[in-house]
Amino acid sequence: MDYIESLRIFRTVVEAKGFRRAADRLGTTPPVISRAVASLEQRLGVRLFNRTTRQVSLTESATRVYDRCCQILDDLSVVEDEMTGQTHTPSGVLRLVAHTTATNKRLVPLIASFKQRYPKVSLDITLTERPVDLVADGFDLGVVLPFMLSSDQAVTRLLERMPLGIFATEAYLASHARPVTPEDLAAHTFVVMPPSLRKPVLTFRGEEHQDLTIPIRYDVSSNNPVFNREMVLMGFGIGALPIALVEEEISSGKLVRLLEAFEIREGAVEIRLAYNTRTLMPAKVRAFIDHAGEFFDELAKTTATAGGRSNASSAS
Repeated sequence: MDYIESLRIFRTVVEAKGFRRAADRLGTTPPVISRAVASLEQRLGVRLFNRTTRQVSLTESATRVYDRCCQILDDLSVVEDEMTGQTHTPSGVLRLVAHTTATNKRLVPLIASFKQRYPKVSLDITLTERPVDLVADGFDLGVVLPFMLSSDQAVTRLLERMPLGIFATEAYLASHARPVTPEDLAAHTFVVMPPSLRKPVLTFRGEEHQDLTIPIRYDVSSNNPVFNREMVLMGFGIGALPIALVEEEISSGKLVRLLEAFEIREGAVEIRLAYNTRTLMPAKVRAFIDHAGEFFDELAKTTATAGGRSNASSAS
């Protein structure tokens, strides 16, 4: 079998996470896929997959081969288009991983507008809150929080900083002294992110660069901001939550913002676009990177304008 075709089949097996799925995607049979992989293993002199009756997993060698294989195939695709004078229209399957809750109000309009712009691109989207390895897990791109990247090989681009605020319910405050200064928070119970993701402290900017760090007590922690919001709403403590996640609760009066005059250092959740380092990117990846940048730039302008109107309204 042609060497390049063997590389394409190998890449499909990795991204489809199985020989049968790869065969379905390529319109062929599992035995053909198996022979192609066996031929490639013989040529390279390494085993690429650990195979059982239930699953297929990459060997350590395969992870390195996959990254180089993608680069070779993507570069070849660009060269072929340039030589034939074709317009390289974004197409194919784009595999994207995104943080479930941090992007829940962003992802649908982002994907919808991308699909309208590039109808020939199909999207395979995975939502998760666990760490991921873009290469090993077979993703082209990630819309993620920084802690999710288990490898430092990815290139990242900041899309949005979501400010945090400190919130509680009126019912909670009715039975607990309302904090007036950051120091007062030490007497309260919080609902927090796990210590492995965020240290159980809040640091506020002080005068003359003298920061004030307050250790916080907690009985409940989870890696899901929506769950944490619901626990705060149930009165189980104070929460440091992304403001964008509680806009409706603020408007309805279900949550009260506390210590708004005090600035939290590193008081924002960063949403980043992550992708693999490659010399020549597939058109579908480049298109999504550019589109996501434009989408979040426009979102920032809209948010700033809305904030300005709100401030003007408050002033009047």
